[in-house]
Amino acid sequence: MCGVPEPDTEPATPPRHTLFLVRHGATAWSRSGRHTGRTDVPLLEAGREEARSLAPLLERLSFALVLTSPLLRARETCALAGLADRAEVTDDLVEWDYGQYEGRTTDEIREERPGWSLWVDGVPGGETVGAVGRRVDRVIEVARGQDGDTICFAHGHVLRVLAARWVGLPPVGGRFLALEPAALSALGWEREVPVLVRWNAPSPQG
Repeated sequence: MCGVPEPDTEPATPPRHTLFLVRHGATAWSRSGRHTGRTDVPLLEAGREEARSLAPLLERLSFALVLTSPLLRARETCALAGLADRAEVTDDLVEWDYGQYEGRTTDEIREERPGWSLWVDGVPGGETVGAVGRRVDRVIEVARGQDGDTICFAHGHVLRVLAARWVGLPPVGGRFLALEPAALSALGWEREVPVLVRWNAPSPQG
């Protein structure tokens, strides 16, 4: 005699939420290629327009958590994009500390150190790529623990490291992920595998 099939007792797959990333809008230093770590420069008016142009897109989305770097250019982008009232500031999203290379361009640094690469050679008196990786790992852990999507407003290099870590690459893997000012990206899932869903999409204004 055939028995009644047992109910499916396999645990349900946990929900897989998206982590959105927004690099701040243009600044005078980003336009000139100067390494802008902890120097608190404001957005250019063009950067403010880029940030404002994100608001109509972001208001169609729902976020369980909004995070921002404490630096002005990120907080200003967050505010102009319409999410300042919900934002939580975290030092883990502050930009890479460039130490003695703060405010200098790559060309200027290479006059002293030919072939220099931030990712390979690091910065004297600053932060290692591994230290940046440990910071963004904490952000990822927080985002994956939310009951919904998360959005982060931060900076080019720290967000590139974050994306690399999301997909399981070492922090130095961020060197392969170019990211423009005011770009919107999304990190998500393909079944149980963390993936880049959208990367370096320009702001609608751009």
